[in-house]
Amino acid sequence: MQFKQLAKGFIGVMLLTALTGCGSSGNTSDSSKDTSKEKLVVQFVPTNNDGSMEAKAKPFADYLSKKLDRDVEVTLATDYSTIVEAMSSGQVDVGIMPPAAYVQAKDMDAAEAILTSQLGDYDQESGLPLKDKLTNTFKGEVLVKADSDMTKLTDLKGKNIATLSPNSAGGYIYPVAELKDAGVDPTADAKMTTVNDIPSEITAVLNGQMDAAFVFEGARNVFASKFSDNDLMKDLKVLYLTEGDIPNDAIAVQPDMDKELKAKIKKVFLGMKDDKEGKEAMALWSHQGYEKAADSAYDTIREYTKKAAE
Repeated sequence: MQFKQLAKGFIGVMLLTALTGCGSSGNTSDSSKDTSKEKLVVQFVPTNNDGSMEAKAKPFADYLSKKLDRDVEVTLATDYSTIVEAMSSGQVDVGIMPPAAYVQAKDMDAAEAILTSQLGDYDQESGLPLKDKLTNTFKGEVLVKADSDMTKLTDLKGKNIATLSPNSAGGYIYPVAELKDAGVDPTADAKMTTVNDIPSEITAVLNGQMDAAFVFEGARNVFASKFSDNDLMKDLKVLYLTEGDIPNDAIAVQPDMDKELKAKIKKVFLGMKDDKEGKEAMALWSHQGYEKAADSAYDTIREYTKKAAE
């Protein structure tokens, strides 16, 4: 009798173990299914550091989450180098990358451009936007006070110049390279000061701390609302536009990203210009649309970067 009870108990334990094993197998399957929709991390470089971009990043994350049917986190890079580091370390899946930052990440096999942004084009004489005209390139721009007696690029010799990071194409690389081509070495023949963002550069020129600022084409229009006491179109003039065309920002992903996810991200960005929420999201970077990326278009960045560093 005692033997029979022991046998029943043993069989019961075996059945419980088998059922537990089945349950565990089912949980593994569910877990595997969850990983197919892992959180996507998107990062961009803000055009200014006044804190306003953090609030705007959340609606953009919600927009992407809805369109991609997965949790999306949008983060802000502190500068051009940190987005490169984030892509190379795999902390970021999608980078909305300034051209020089993209090239740096690409050369590290840490980024693949799936799209290039489109920007509103400008009349180079008046500096005003051209209605309904888009472009996939822009110029570097040198701004000085409207009443400055400087008239040409070489007049910057001996002057105080506000620049962005040495990784900025329009805010450093292109103007520096073309100054060198003109026979002026800005690192030796002028004084360059790196500042955090374009509004800070413009402020420094307006108040006389700096004689000139290296910015991107159209900066006076883009940041006009931040200077309520000034008319930037009247108070500042364009001393020089770079001869070289700079390719626009790249929408870049991790090179080993799943092809289906890559295609879905591409489709979402291409469709942004066609709906209200998408347009609001693009406005974070003044983008007005996207087109297929031609990686060869970024080769000019490598040439100019080398020249600026000589």
